[in-house]
Amino acid sequence: MRIKSGIKLLAEIEGTGEQAKRGDTVVYNWRLYRNKGDEIPLNEQQAESLPADMIRVVDGYRFVEHRTTLGSRQTMAGVEYSLYGMKPGGYRKIRISPHLAYRDKGLGDLLPSNAVLIVEIWLRRIVTI
Repeated sequence: MRIKSGIKLLAEIEGTGEQAKRGDTVVYNWRLYRNKGDEIPLNEQQAESLPADMIRVVDGYRFVEHRTTLGSRQTMAGVEYSLYGMKPGGYRKIRISPHLAYRDKGLGDLLPSNAVLIVEIWLRRIVTI
């Protein structure tokens, strides 16, 4: 299934409750992989410099608690599009084309330019104000 051109849904577990929609502020975790399967250790690098209340530990793995408002373009486009329609507790594994990821910029020495990404996303909650 395709969510949007350039994003392919590889696996999904539906959560419960309301679906995330434009304007909602959501809290999510992610793991990034190169298309060949090597993990990009972005969570571990970011966790070193963030306060403890922004870190979630699951099975010994440290996740950064990312927060974004859908439609605000605060996060990678492919991830934002994939968060739409997810329910809290849900999971998606997606393949993202470079034009919806880091494009020709790459991610320093972690990711070359024009790389296809595999991303695992867990929607933790929709924040109500």
